[in-house]
Amino acid sequence: MVKKLQSGVRLRPIDLARGHGLSTQAVRNYEEDGILPEAERTPHGYRVYTPLHAAALGAFLALVPGHGHATAASILRSVNRGAVDASFRLIDESHAQLLEDRRTLQSVESALHDLDPAVEADPGGGSGHTFIGPLAHQLGIRPATLRKWERAGLVSPRRDPQTGYRVYDEADVRDARLAHQLRRGGYLLDQIAPLITQVRSAGGLQPLETALADWRSRLSARGRAMLTGAAELDSYLRRRE
Repeated sequence: MVKKLQSGVRLRPIDLARGHGLSTQAVRNYEEDGILPEAERTPHGYRVYTPLHAAALGAFLALVPGHGHATAASILRSVNRGAVDASFRLIDESHAQLLEDRRTLQSVESALHDLDPAVEADPGGGSGHTFIGPLAHQLGIRPATLRKWERAGLVSPRRDPQTGYRVYDEADVRDARLAHQLRRGGYLLDQIAPLITQVRSAGGLQPLETALADWRSRLSARGRAMLTGAAELDSYLRRRE
């Protein structure tokens, strides 16, 4: 049972709920899920919360934007059962994932920057299409590598109905060049495929740059949210001490 604060302040579920725009049922659910410490009960069975519970709720809600609901809940559960080191490990894992996301973004941006500016305007080199041999030669890779990329979904050349040869149109050449840059950056095929899909969905490289700017903004917002969550969690830990 959590000790009462010396101030003796007692809070009702409605007090916690109103302070964060929640329903009283949500507050009770958070307690049942272990996100809030166990509340004391009145002789009539009513829950009695304290400023410690308010601090726990504030910490949880502040952690959610940066870490996600599931991880934020796990962090609070760990703290409430006295496993503070476990909560720190969860936080470290979130920061590591954010760093990896930043590295991925940087690699994609570098790959786009390294592409020949003329590729977007005329990736086929003026002909509008090319074949597997010439394209492999341009990229400095083997034709077998392009066939492997095709199986992985990185390029989707059509087949010439007369000869059966693979025909790479402008979008295929663009995708192959982007895949080549990312492979040189150390990315695996299953990591590149979703990015190629995003390029196709965006309609090319230029629209993707806007999406990358939005991605960068979201990562920055997530990093800022982690700082806010850390401050609220630290406040909660100090109250528990």
